[in-house]
Formats: sequence, C-alpha cells, structure tokens
Amino acid sequence: MKKLIILLIVLLNLPAFSQKILVYMDLKQTDHLKAYGVAYWALERGINVEWLLNYRGGSFMLDDYPAVERELRVRGVSYSSISGADAATIYATIDANNMDVVLLEKAPVIAIYAPPTKQAWDDAVLLALEYAEIPYTTLWDGEVLHGELEKYDWLHLHHEDFTGQYGKFYANYRNTDWYRDEVAKNEKMAKSLGFSKVSEMKKAVARAIQLYVRRGGFLFAMCSATDTIDIALAAKNTDIVDTVFDGDPVDPNYAQKLDYSQCFAFTNFKLITNPMIYEYANIDVPPSNAPVLRGAEADYFTLFDFSAKYDPVPTMLTQDHVSAIKGFMGQTTGFAKELVKKTVVILGEAKGTNQVKYLHGNLGKGTFTFYGGHDPEDYQHFVNDPPTQLSLHKNSPGYRLILNNILFPAARKKKLKT
Repeated sequence: MKKLIILLIVLLNLPAFSQKILVYMDLKQTDHLKAYGVAYWALERGINVEWLLNYRGGSFMLDDYPAVERELRVRGVSYSSISGADAATIYATIDANNMDVVLLEKAPVIAIYAPPTKQAWDDAVLLALEYAEIPYTTLWDGEVLHGELEKYDWLHLHHEDFTGQYGKFYANYRNTDWYRDEVAKNEKMAKSLGFSKVSEMKKAVARAIQLYVRRGGFLFAMCSATDTIDIALAAKNTDIVDTVFDGDPVDPNYAQKLDYSQCFAFTNFKLITNPMIYEYANIDVPPSNAPVLRGAEADYFTLFDFSAKYDPVPTMLTQDHVSAIKGFMGQTTGFAKELVKKTVVILGEAKGTNQVKYLHGNLGKGTFTFYGGHDPEDYQHFVNDPPTQLSLHKNSPGYRLILNNILFPAARKKKLKT
C-alpha cells in the first residue's frame, strides 16, 4: 500500500503528455514580477524553462507539472495550460518571426554587494528580489577581498560609491548621524583589512569585482555604482579624493594619470573633485548637481529592438511588454552617450538627448550591465524616503529589466554564442 501511494504521488507530479504551461508576459499578465520568481523557483527544482524571446512580451514555457501550476496560482501569476499542438504552433510562429527560444537550465547563485547595516536609502534590486521571492546572499568589502565572489554566478552592486567619497553627500549631510555612521563603518572596515584610507580599499574592491567579471561572472549595477566603479578603476594610480574624505589633497596631476582602458563602460570622462559639488564626473546625464528635469510625465527612455536569433543576449535583457519606459532619477540618472565605449551595446536611451539609460558589455569571459537611476517606480528618490511597495507595481516595465538580468545567467551558454 505504501509503495502504491508513493507511485501515485510521483505520477501526479509528472507532466501530462505533451502538455505545456505558458506564462505569458504581455499586457494580459497580472503580475509580471512574480512570474520571474516562479521561473527561478522551477529552475531551483531542476525544471527547465524556455524563454520565448519577443513572443508575447518574452513569455516563459514549461512542462505542465501540477506543482508548477500550484506555485503560479499561489503567487497570483497568470498562465495558460496548452496542448502539444498549441506549443507546436507557438514554435512555428517563433521560427517565422523575429523571435527565438532560449533554454534556461540552472538557477544562478545570486550575491548582492551591500553593507551589513541598514542605509539611509533602499535598493531597487533588493526590492525586486524580495518581491519575486528569489533568494540571495549579501556580502561586503571583507568577503569580496577574501575571494568570496567566486561562489556566485551573478553580482549586483548596491547603491555604492567606489571612489571613497561617501556618496559625495558631504555638503548637505556631513552633520547627520547616518552620514557619520557611514564614515565610521567604512573606516573601521578599511583598517581591519589593512588599508590606510577608505578610498584605497574601495579601489581594491573595484579591481576584485573586475577580476570576477573577467573570470566569467555576471555583473549588474545601478545608480552611483555604475560610474563610480569605472572612476575607481581609472584612478588606480592616483589620488582623486579631497582632504575632507581622506586627510590629504587631490593629486594635482590626477587627470593625466587616469587610465580609461581599465574601465568597464566609460572613457575620456572628466572628474568633479570638489567635495561641495554633488557629482562625480560628467558621465551622469542630467548632472545631479544641476539636473535638467523634463518632468516625470515627459521623461521616457526607449528600448532598442534587437534580432532575437542573432543577438540573443541584448534581446533577453530588453524583454518587456512595452518599448518606451518612464524615466527615473538617481545620483547617477543616465550616461553621456559620447563617453560610452564603442565596444559597449546600448540597450536603451532617451530619444532626442545624449542620455543612455541602459547598457551592456563583455569583459573577458563575463559580462556587465549598467542601468541608470535609483528606483524605476519612484521618479525622484530622496535620502530616507520609504521604500517602494512593489505590490502596487506588479507590472512595472522598469523593474522587469532588473529581473531580466537575474535570469540571464541561467541561459544555455552554447545558445548564447550562436
């Protein structure tokens, strides 16, 4: 009797013959963000997921396991159970159009570079992961410099300043408790790791992250982490940090010592070293110290349309149910197009401006993706503002771009090279 019960349980969880589950990702989807979480959940359990690029907003298709259906219903994700004939029709449609099928095989192991204590701002990627119920591990400077990155497939850089200037919040916030706490915990960490200055520690961390990518890691960064990591890499052999931050002045010849060849995405940029100016360099568009606001209602960026069969990587990263996405600001809102390296692929830009919002590139065996702005559903996020409630933004196109990046490392590598 016991063996019969076990057999029945196994049979109930096997996929019905030729049946499939289609998790459609067009405008009919009730919760786009949790759909990514279900795809990740399936991968964790050894269930392959087909990502249907450019088909109904970048839909997912899986074998029809009852357990998958239960998970979809529990999380409130819309789907259809389809027959083998229906699936064959979908494949034929994909084959005849600018669409493709990418097989997702393994749930990527995710790390978030973030301090162990709460900061005065939240982070969009952490919000997305928590809402989608995707597991992650946080690590900070000590773990990075002790080689812990090699355990992870995908790394996100939390809102961070890799130059050691504490976000350049000195002018407005230097007397606040949270700013002083930031300085104290960074100085304590630097000392424990054998660095005399926080800026030197952050440079070392930036180089360790760069090595992680060269060896095959997937890097994703938003807001100030995007430009400051490149600035830190370029300034490897010079001091760009003023006295108020590290006790000694800026190297008067720093501009001649910057090595742009070390950067991920940007080149020929000019630094802003004045500690009283809330900006790092001319990379940021519009500049944070003097933003040119078009207003939330008029601020949009457009995703590029790529060939799914010949450019599967940028196609995956731009899957969405709309092509024009509302803009959002941050300490680094967007990137000056003329300063983006020619080897980098631009994924999204604000038409009629020089602002690149979303970009992707390769470095060694790995990749990096930079996304400008702080929170896709909070146009102008301020220090100590409450975090966005994603339950109110289940269909956010801006947040979908973040989650595209999380699933990207799960794709079959041979397919990505064709």
